[in-house]
Amino acid sequence: MTDKKVTRREFVADAGKIGLGVMIVPRHVLGGVGFQAPSDTMNFAVIGFGGMGSENALELAKTENLVAFADVDFGYSESKVAEKLKDNEKKDRPEGVTLKQKFDKAKRYSDFREMLDKQKDIDGVVIATPDHLHAVAAKAAMQRGKHVYVQKPLTYSVHEARVLRDMARANPKIVTQMGNQGHSSEGARLINEWIQAGIIGPVREVHVWTNRPVVYWPQGVPRPAAGPPPPAPPSPFGNPYSFRYVNQLLASALGSYPVPPGLHWDLYVGPVAEDLPYHPIYHPFNWRGWINFGVGALGDMGAHLIDHPFWALGLTYPTSIEATSTQWGTMPIPPDPKAAAGTRESRGSNRPVSYPVATAVHYQFPARGAQPPVKLNWYDGGLYPPRPDLLPDDVTLKSEGGVIFMGDKGILMNDTYGSNPRLFPESLIEDAALVPKTYARIPWSHEMNWVKAIKGETKASSPLEYAAQLTETMLLGIVALRTGQGRKILYDGANMRVTNIDDANQYLTREYRAGWAV
Repeated sequence: MTDKKVTRREFVADAGKIGLGVMIVPRHVLGGVGFQAPSDTMNFAVIGFGGMGSENALELAKTENLVAFADVDFGYSESKVAEKLKDNEKKDRPEGVTLKQKFDKAKRYSDFREMLDKQKDIDGVVIATPDHLHAVAAKAAMQRGKHVYVQKPLTYSVHEARVLRDMARANPKIVTQMGNQGHSSEGARLINEWIQAGIIGPVREVHVWTNRPVVYWPQGVPRPAAGPPPPAPPSPFGNPYSFRYVNQLLASALGSYPVPPGLHWDLYVGPVAEDLPYHPIYHPFNWRGWINFGVGALGDMGAHLIDHPFWALGLTYPTSIEATSTQWGTMPIPPDPKAAAGTRESRGSNRPVSYPVATAVHYQFPARGAQPPVKLNWYDGGLYPPRPDLLPDDVTLKSEGGVIFMGDKGILMNDTYGSNPRLFPESLIEDAALVPKTYARIPWSHEMNWVKAIKGETKASSPLEYAAQLTETMLLGIVALRTGQGRKILYDGANMRVTNIDDANQYLTREYRAGWAV
């Protein structure tokens, strides 16, 4: 047997000699070098094409077949595809042209449920909607036997993370992946190898920070309110411009807007039980700062930052979580004349509607075998961790975020997505260079890792079995935040229950609109 490749020209000549005889044709001959046969091509669909959905599709469309997409705003999806036709230097972008060609041919739907029912040729589904729809769409796709790539955070609630985890376990042939692309990176593997080789010694504390939401989207703002501004309230201090009154004025100034043509707002709201009027402050992108649609900076960046200590240290469920923050954005709840005198309901109150601008969350994790307990500290909204004594004065904590592992012998620091891992003191670098590469490298993109896993060529890097527990940990920070300032919740991970504050358990799940429950 020879390994020599048969060229197209040689095949045609040989076929002429053979005449009507039978010839076994190598697949690559029929399509030329690099040809991918239709039988080797995955048919994929996208739910939520604008934003990250178009980014994921850009990568997948290089080799795979986009057959359909579902989005509530076709105009926004089209604009995101158009953006990808040129690079930053305004030159033609071949992969953008390919995406545009496949996008234009793909069947389009406003309702992803209709797409999943009608489009029988879908192999895998990319889900890149706002957070509140992730689990609803993923569950629907998995129930139909579709492979799923779900953007981070995997789910909106702890309950939803458990549901998707259990579905993945019950259906091992469905290939799943969360879109935390740093999990497939070289840096993530170096972090694991250095930590697990003991280069910085036992780790007892980790600091994680991000500058989100600052400069990215608004948080800590009131819900837009229709109508004129309220009159100034009486003030014992002689100035009515209290924090509450300023927020009432801001809510009124934001005003009200009609739903723009082409936007299916009812489908956008989806499982949200509340009757929520449209406002351009929500769509596109800014939804992640609002309680109805997103889970703030923890949901946006926790999967890219908490991921690395969670994985490298082999963390499991935290045993306690506490959170503190700046002010929430609120909406007023008017007094209830039927409520008992002296109660909160009789006085009226303010209900949180958008997440605080800045948050700090502190997780306690138990010991794992010989590894000591770990305290993991999260900071967002422009808050930074304290500088470790071993960190040289000329090393800047990057505003976009990072991670610091505090070991008994030194510290390991990395940037967002696990990039640029580095050690201090620098004398540890020599030891790190001797650590063997025990984690298999992924030479493809995170999206293509999912595709190759579907084709049986490798394993998914961040499957739901892992991603669900990481997501649950992230979201427990939101549970602690909503439970209240200055309170610590104790968590029983085995039974998915807060054991010391019963009211906190309501935040492990959410209320659904009829027909949308997970």
